[in-house]
Amino acid sequence: MKKLGVEILEELKSVLSGKSLDAILPPFVYLFVNGQFGLAAAVIAAGSVALSFGLYRRFKKQSSTYALGGLVGVLLAGGLALIADNATNYFLPGILSNALILVIAVISLIADRPMAAYVSHLTRGWTLSWFWLKSIKPAYREVTWLWTLFFLMRTLIQITLYTQSDVSALVWANTLMGLPVTIVILVISYVYGIWRLRILKGPGIDEYDQGKPAPYRGQNRGF
Repeated sequence: MKKLGVEILEELKSVLSGKSLDAILPPFVYLFVNGQFGLAAAVIAAGSVALSFGLYRRFKKQSSTYALGGLVGVLLAGGLALIADNATNYFLPGILSNALILVIAVISLIADRPMAAYVSHLTRGWTLSWFWLKSIKPAYREVTWLWTLFFLMRTLIQITLYTQSDVSALVWANTLMGLPVTIVILVISYVYGIWRLRILKGPGIDEYDQGKPAPYRGQNRGF
């Protein structure tokens, strides 16, 4: 159990990389400033915060991709809000991107090429054909179903709050369904995925790449 806990913490660290504040803070600044000083000031303030994170990452010689991506998102979202003179439009790009991920997840399930497998392949660099083994793919298919339900729930809640023009509720919903719930989903995905791979008794990725015959030790670390 202790070993599993260490594995989970290391996996989360590799995913979050300590830069989650880059995404969390700008929306809260936007909410506060919009309520006090209006839409234009809110867009400028949120954009300034996102830009500050990007410059800080560059100054510290850290990867600024996440922060700069957040800046582009803030500027796009802020532009939509200003054009329509509607503060809730700030959240429209996020809602659309979330809906797009949901569609991709559903299509991947229909095509029997689960999205979770592609995500793991891209982040870990593991051989793609390994994911399609009959003794491997069910684990990634089932985790993709979990992700699909999560994105469906988040999309429905976001659309409901958007149509109600509730900026405050959108900020809180996006924050709570962002990092906190994402961490829970990642932990469940990892624990369930490793357990399911052991039940399926397929080869570990190293055994597959080395062409080792059964019986297999299986995938004991990483999903």
